[in-house]
Amino acid sequence: MTVVENLKKYLAEIEKNDRKGNKINAFIQLNPKAIEEAKVIDEKIKKGNAGKLAGKIIAVKSCINVKGLNVTCASKTLENYKAPYDATVIKKIKAEDGLIIGMTNMDEFASGGSGETSAFGPTKNPIVLDLIPGGSSSGSVAAVAAGFCDMALGTDTGGSIRNPSSHCGVVGIKPTYGSVSRYGLIDLSMSLDQIGPIAKTVEDAELLLNVIQGRDEKDSVSQSLECSKKSIKTIGILDLQRIKCDERIKRLVDEKIQKVVKENNWKIKKIKLNYLDLAIETYYPLVYVEFFSATRRFDGRRYGKRIEEVAGPEVLRRILGGSEISKAEYHGRYYYQALKAKKLIEQEFEKAFKEVDAIICPTVPRLPHKIGSKISVEEMYSYDALTIPANLAGICAISVLAGRIGGVPVGMQIMCDKFQEARMLEIAKMVERLNNENL
Repeated sequence: MTVVENLKKYLAEIEKNDRKGNKINAFIQLNPKAIEEAKVIDEKIKKGNAGKLAGKIIAVKSCINVKGLNVTCASKTLENYKAPYDATVIKKIKAEDGLIIGMTNMDEFASGGSGETSAFGPTKNPIVLDLIPGGSSSGSVAAVAAGFCDMALGTDTGGSIRNPSSHCGVVGIKPTYGSVSRYGLIDLSMSLDQIGPIAKTVEDAELLLNVIQGRDEKDSVSQSLECSKKSIKTIGILDLQRIKCDERIKRLVDEKIQKVVKENNWKIKKIKLNYLDLAIETYYPLVYVEFFSATRRFDGRRYGKRIEEVAGPEVLRRILGGSEISKAEYHGRYYYQALKAKKLIEQEFEKAFKEVDAIICPTVPRLPHKIGSKISVEEMYSYDALTIPANLAGICAISVLAGRIGGVPVGMQIMCDKFQEARMLEIAKMVERLNNENL
C-alpha cells in the first residue's frame, strides 16, 4: 500500500466513524495538506531515501504545535489559534517522513482524566462506546484504538497517556522525564509533563519513541538517553494495600505477571513504597500552582480569549486552586511541601530499583465509568492513583493490555528506573507475546 492509499483508507474510516455514525469524536481538525504530503513521501520511498517513519500515519494531541494547524488544547480559549511553528517532536517526525493526519481531542488544557471536559464534546471509547476512553490524551488513544491512524502522540502529566491506553487496550508510554523535548508543548505542569507515543503494538510505540527522544537545546531539562543493557532478573510487584483497587483488576494483572515471570524464569519480589498513598495529595498542589502560573498568558491580549471567561469547570477549579495556593506561598506552605513529598517518592523508587529491575501493577485501579455519569472529584482523581507516582519520580512507565473484564480492556503498568526504557520495552514485548499466543 502506498502512503496515499494508506492515508485514504484512514480518512474514509474517520469520515465513517468519527464524523458520522458512531461519532467517536477523536479528531478536532484534520490536516488539509495530508494528501499532498503523502505524495511527497511516496516519491521518497520510490527513490529509496525515505526516513524511519515513512508510510506511518500519526495523530497529534491538540496541545502540541504543528505548524499551520490549530493548537486548541480542546478549549474555546484557543479555538482559532494556528501554530506558527513545529514542536521539536513534530520536526523529528517530519524529518523521518512520518505523516501528521490531524489534531486530536483531549480534556480541556489536559485538565481531566476521562476525555469529557473538552469544549468540543467528549471522546467515546472505541471498544465500548458508552464508556469514557480516559484522558487527558483521549483523542490520540481513541484514534489508535479505532483504527484511524498507525500511531499517535499524547502527553502524560499524571497518567494522561497510560490511563486512556489502559481503558482502550492500546500501548502507551510515558518516557523518563527530560528524555523527550517539550519545546512546542502547551503544558499542564512544567515539572511533570512528558510527551510520549501511543500505538497498537509495543514495536510501533518503540519506533516512535526512538524518533522523538533525545537532547534538545531548546528545552533546558532535556537529556540524551543513557540506557544500560542489563539482563532482567527480578520483577517487583507493588503492594496495593493502601490503594483502593478493583479486586478483578488485581487478579487479572497478577495472573499475567505470574505467567510472564514463569516463562522467563524471573524472580518476584513484593515492593512496598512508603508515601504511595500520598501521591494524589502531592501531585495536585504542584499541578494547580504550575497550571495557574502557565495560564496567566491566556489573558485575551496575545492568544485567543481570556481563559477565565470561556473555560470549563475543571480548568477553572485548577486555576482557582493554584491562585489560592500561591497566595499562601509566602512561607512556602503548600507548593514547597509538595516538592519535598515529591522528592521522598522519587527516593523511594530509587531505593526499590536497587532491588528489582521493574515494578509492575495495574495501570488504573478501576474500570471506566459511563460517559456523563456523575462522579465526585475525588473519584475522578483516583483514576490516576497508580500512574501519578511515575511522574513524581520522573521514571519511565508503559501501559500494555493485561486482558479484559466484561469486554472492557484492562492495562498493566510496567515501571522502570530513569532512562531504562529498553528494559521496560523488553518486558512489555514479553507480555504482548503472551497476549498474542492466547488469542
